[in-house]
This record gives sequence, C-alpha cells and structure tokens, in this order.
Amino acid sequence: MFRKIGRAAAMAALLTLALSGCAGGTSDPAAPPSDPGDGYGMTAEGAQLMVADHELGEIVVDAEGMTVYMFDSDTQGAGESTCEGQCATNWPAVTTDGDPVAGDGVTGELGTITGVDGATQVTLNGWPLYYFAGDSAAGDVAGQGVNDVWWVLSPAGERMAQ
Repeated sequence: MFRKIGRAAAMAALLTLALSGCAGGTSDPAAPPSDPGDGYGMTAEGAQLMVADHELGEIVVDAEGMTVYMFDSDTQGAGESTCEGQCATNWPAVTTDGDPVAGDGVTGELGTITGVDGATQVTLNGWPLYYFAGDSAAGDVAGQGVNDVWWVLSPAGERMAQ
C-alpha cells in the first residue's frame, strides 16, 4: 500500500515540475490547451485581447477567455522574447496573423514583435504575451506567480503580482 502512495506522490511531483516552466529549464513538456497557430483567440483582424473580471481583479484574456501572461525575464519594450525551448513549450506565445485588436477596457498599448519561432507575437504595454499550458479553460490562472516570474496583466498592461 505504501508503495502505491509513494508512486502517486512521485507522479504528482513530476506533473508539478512539468507545468512549472522556465525556472528550472529541465521539466517535461506539457501540451498547450490549443495550438496558438490555429486561430485560437483571433478575429479576422488578428488576435483580440479583452478584459475579464476575476478574483485577482480585471485581467487580460484573449477572445476565447484564455488568460495571457508576461514573463519577468523579458525586458519591457525590448522588442524580443526570452522564452524559448522548453519554456516556449510550457508558455506558448500569443501570436497573430494581423494587427492585434483591443477589446473594451484594454487600455495598454498593443503591438507585435517577431517571436523566437519567427511568428508574430503580440505585446501589451511592451510585454511579450504568452499562454500557460496548464490553463485548460477560460478564466484559468494556473500560471499566475509560477516560479515568481509569470504574471497576469492588468488592462493597462501592468504586471499583477500576488
């Protein structure tokens, strides 16, 4: 019986490591909830960002209600992402085929950069934006505060630390 409990605890620890992202750099990949390149969160014009009410306050989400995040290792306004390799697997970039569109309430400046994979990545207030592979439904914020480097954003594009 203790062997089964030990195995379950080990599996839970491995799952936690797989979803934790870039801080360790050696975690197993976690599949994103949707392929960001398949039009996920996009309108005909491009990626759309909106405001959602959450217990954290007003946060920025895409058109499907999926939370978007910023990464402390990025430099605001630098025009580049630092999330690549395993990090990009766990934290897929918010991409667009057109100009990003701000929905009601989004007051931060929208822009784009060329992401690490060559796709057009959306920025808010100079921060490259990402999804979290551990979020599976609209309104999930499982990525908030992961490794004290991943944060949801306010409608003005400001980091919302815990």
